[in-house]
Amino acid sequence: MSSWMTEAERFVRLNRERRHLFPRALLAGLLAGCAAVGFHLGMDAGEAWRARLQDFAHGYGASGLAIAAAASALCVFLAAWLVERFAPEAAGSGIPHVKAVLMGLRGFRWARVLAVKFLSGLIGMGGGLTLGREGPTVQMGGAVAEGVATACSSSPDERRALIAAGAGAGLAAAFNAPLSGLIFVLEELRERCSSPEFFAAAVACLAADTVCRLALGELPAFRVGISGAPSLTMLPVFVGLGVSCGLLGVAFNRTLLAVQRLCPGRPGSRKAFWLGWGGSIGLVGWLAPDLLGGGQGLVGRILDGEASLAPSLVALYFAARFALTIGSYATGAAGGIFAPILLLGALLGLGSGTLIQQMAPVLPVEPKVFAVAGMAALFTGVVQAPLTGVVLMIEMTGNYALILPLLAACFAAQAVAARLHDLPIYEALLERELRESRGLRSR
Repeated sequence: MSSWMTEAERFVRLNRERRHLFPRALLAGLLAGCAAVGFHLGMDAGEAWRARLQDFAHGYGASGLAIAAAASALCVFLAAWLVERFAPEAAGSGIPHVKAVLMGLRGFRWARVLAVKFLSGLIGMGGGLTLGREGPTVQMGGAVAEGVATACSSSPDERRALIAAGAGAGLAAAFNAPLSGLIFVLEELRERCSSPEFFAAAVACLAADTVCRLALGELPAFRVGISGAPSLTMLPVFVGLGVSCGLLGVAFNRTLLAVQRLCPGRPGSRKAFWLGWGGSIGLVGWLAPDLLGGGQGLVGRILDGEASLAPSLVALYFAARFALTIGSYATGAAGGIFAPILLLGALLGLGSGTLIQQMAPVLPVEPKVFAVAGMAALFTGVVQAPLTGVVLMIEMTGNYALILPLLAACFAAQAVAARLHDLPIYEALLERELRESRGLRSR
């Protein structure tokens, strides 16, 4: 009888915690959704502004090239300066900072981070930095949740649950993918997720996604028309794609960290790098506008079948975007690597599928399906969150017929990254940040 009463009491206490968390998680999710919608619309306006500037500059020949380069240099400089001057923790995607907050290793200056992240992201990515809005949206979601927790005088445990829920809500709103946001909280942001934390994340992700769908539409992010579920005989080919993505994911992580270590340390040198990289971005945009920005437009055209690229051109695009993403992240401006990774994976999958189709026309190969699998698998190779990768692609394409190829590719990529003892990128960036902060304190 006593054990039954203990279980009953536990159930009552859990329900009480959920009722207490529900309105706060709901508010955090709604605010995270509003922040994501505002950032999305601002990014669209920035992309349109850059396109108009490029059109204008092309009418002036060499002088126009100088205008485009100067505009990008100014945007990159301002975006990086805002972060360095007002909120260094807002650099890059911000996900390592959210992880540090949840681990109790960092404070959260939520209002400052929210403002700097929003402005720096819009200015830098509007200027052409090849970064994505999804990582910043995760940190902004965590920031608004911290604001809710502060306003409600939440306990430390409840505060952590709300921050994790807000971060997941940010990802859910960024991709119109509520399940992906929830799984991301489980896989990436919280090693141990209790029932109240899971409940808060579910409520916040649903609320944020509702706001996003009301404001931006209910269709999946990408349209992928396929003839049917891929044949089971093709699964070994998807495993091979996953192995390639795992290797390239490890290469991406190690290159990103190496370039971070090589970045100039002196203020004058950093500012010169910002201006130089911004000018280079402007030059690239002058020659090939598709290579700039987060890359979701190009991914959409690939999956719609509008972008028909030869394998050699796919390889050139992949190499260019790889280098541009690494360099853009090194500036320290606000911007994530989610969308750039997805574009790299789509290019890798598209090139692989097209090559296989040309070499073995008897195989039932659809390059678009390989592009989707490449997105999920490269994401897994970099972030090492395979379930998030699988569910994200299913939600973004609205196509459940791809689940077996996605699972095969993602778990192959995960196995390769684990075999090479590569840290997930956000863990590695967090470790680097903590090491640098300890070094500064010891001086």
